[in-house]
Amino acid sequence: MTKSRHPLTMVLIAGLTGVLAAVSGAPVPGRAAAASGETTVPDASWSCGMPAGIPWPERGTPVLTATLRLGAVHDVGVTPSGYRRVLDVSGGTLAGDRVTGTVLSGGLEYELTLATGTTEIEQLHMVRFADNSIGYLRTCGVTAGDVTVVVPDFEVANSSANAWLNTGRFAGVRTVDAASGTVRLAVYDISGVPADGPTVTVTDPAGVPHQSWDCVTGTGARGATVFSEAVTLGGSLSVGASKRGTRNVIPITGGTVSGRVAGTIVPGGADYQLIGSTARLDARYLLRTNDGEYIVVRNCGAFGQLIPVFEARAAGPYHFLNTGRFLSSDPQLQGGGVLIVFYERR
Repeated sequence: MTKSRHPLTMVLIAGLTGVLAAVSGAPVPGRAAAASGETTVPDASWSCGMPAGIPWPERGTPVLTATLRLGAVHDVGVTPSGYRRVLDVSGGTLAGDRVTGTVLSGGLEYELTLATGTTEIEQLHMVRFADNSIGYLRTCGVTAGDVTVVVPDFEVANSSANAWLNTGRFAGVRTVDAASGTVRLAVYDISGVPADGPTVTVTDPAGVPHQSWDCVTGTGARGATVFSEAVTLGGSLSVGASKRGTRNVIPITGGTVSGRVAGTIVPGGADYQLIGSTARLDARYLLRTNDGEYIVVRNCGAFGQLIPVFEARAAGPYHFLNTGRFLSSDPQLQGGGVLIVFYERR
């Protein structure tokens, strides 16, 4: 079930610039009141692969409906980019004329509410289709006004009967039902649907760092050790050979953190490994410190070139992690999991 934001958090969000005006009914720069039927033109920093605009999904053909069960909602707080929270997904269902199956537990949904009032969405889910094959679903979305449109991207084994999902052009509507503790994702095939007609344009606030869709790259030498993680893992899930290479996903089930950051690893998320001409890791998960702070982690790159990106509360004790100047060791097998060490980058 979702939880209410703490009143102090709401004050901080309002103080970012503009949200207080939205609450009072005054116009907010960069935010438009989206309505059903409009094409959403996202900010260039979070284009969702459709910089010219995301057509209203229901102009397309229905493909499937995903109903996701929400678990815990983790309030990270106001970070340098905006107000961040992370939603756990404990499972769900897929239903459609051509696609049926289940959504596996351990999925994550990231929400970043900007100072303009817009929310940028990212969803990471593993699914099991009715034929027992595994799929990876990652979506990019934007909320403008009361409407959230998303662009789903499927990775399915080329040998699967659902391989047609690899080449489709899709858009969807995301709806959160707090009363039932579910997220509904209605997906449509918008192949051939133009980004025309009435539009709503989303503009990110100036002067704040943008979140990145792709891995962050960088160079440098290892400096002082910042902290270490002992990560516990679940059994791997293999999508198999798909449109980007071979996708192998290793669920993250927990673990411990020690050093300048001490605490636990929140169960959920995974290392979404992609094996092509080279092997690339993309681990996404959340830390909870012993003093109650949440830190978003993305550790991404080729072996020997892992660059971690952290997101912590800007006014909190771990704000130094927001600088982006860090390196990661490669995961080293340890017991039933792996050991990872994070370093300052010189």
